[in-house]
Amino acid sequence: MDNEEVPSAPSTPATPGTPGAPLFGGFKSERSGNGRRSLLKGCKCFNVEQWGMEEGTLPKVSCSLPSPPIPLAKKIGAEFIGTLILILASTATPIVNQKTQGSETLLGCAVSAGLAVMIVILSTGHISGAHLNPAVTIAFAALKHFPWKQVPIYIGAQLLASICAAFALKGIFHPTMGGGVTVPSGTYGQAFALEFVISFNLMFVLTAVATDTRAVGELAGIAAGATVMLNILVAGPTTGGSMNPVRTLGPAIAANNYKAIWVYLSAPILGALCGAGTYSAVKLPEEDGDNHEKPSTTRSFRR
Repeated sequence: MDNEEVPSAPSTPATPGTPGAPLFGGFKSERSGNGRRSLLKGCKCFNVEQWGMEEGTLPKVSCSLPSPPIPLAKKIGAEFIGTLILILASTATPIVNQKTQGSETLLGCAVSAGLAVMIVILSTGHISGAHLNPAVTIAFAALKHFPWKQVPIYIGAQLLASICAAFALKGIFHPTMGGGVTVPSGTYGQAFALEFVISFNLMFVLTAVATDTRAVGELAGIAAGATVMLNILVAGPTTGGSMNPVRTLGPAIAANNYKAIWVYLSAPILGALCGAGTYSAVKLPEEDGDNHEKPSTTRSFRR
């Protein structure tokens, strides 16, 4: 009949025999009549992927709440310790190489720095993001993956860690400190070009593994460490393979050697900005089903 009312759908849950049906179909996240939000909206305990094909089996039920924010003090502490480890390893190896008449070799210096980057990212990446480099921090902030208000704090922690590591090495290896300072062996133009290129390479890889959900984020530490090793093998004989302003500035202050310091302060930042921007330009577009999350306060290498 024309005036017959169509019965409304029942609020009871769908039967388990219906593939893909939710476990609790009667719960809704809309506001109720009294204006209060449902208490179940923030909890994902009732999300069910699929019912088992075999009758009598139960589906997997996931229950997850948003993780609490990491205190800024913990982030800064992790960033300080991570940068300290990196500067100690990447500076001590060239010093030992100089002291032992080249026993470490260029390959040893590259492996030492790459392993330091890898272990720091794997151990502190989930806390501070493991930037370890002002150029990386600035590039992430420029791409809106990191808040600008935290940039000075991060750079301050990185610089302080570099100075502490450099003076610790000066006390240990004095007077053999010159080997840990990155200075160009060629022209300033060659040094600037090489530092720009290797910083571009590093930030291109870091942007991929840290910001793109389709990249293998679990291998971020290995990817970053391998990139550092490759860059030092390429640019080490000419520039020392810094890629990092605080890698150069801390040892330069300890050794009182500021030769071509402007190259190591400007080229890595410009190269990192271009590398991050280039990956953002070639990055595949987000799929329709992807969730567009707001930028987190700290870019982490562990997703």
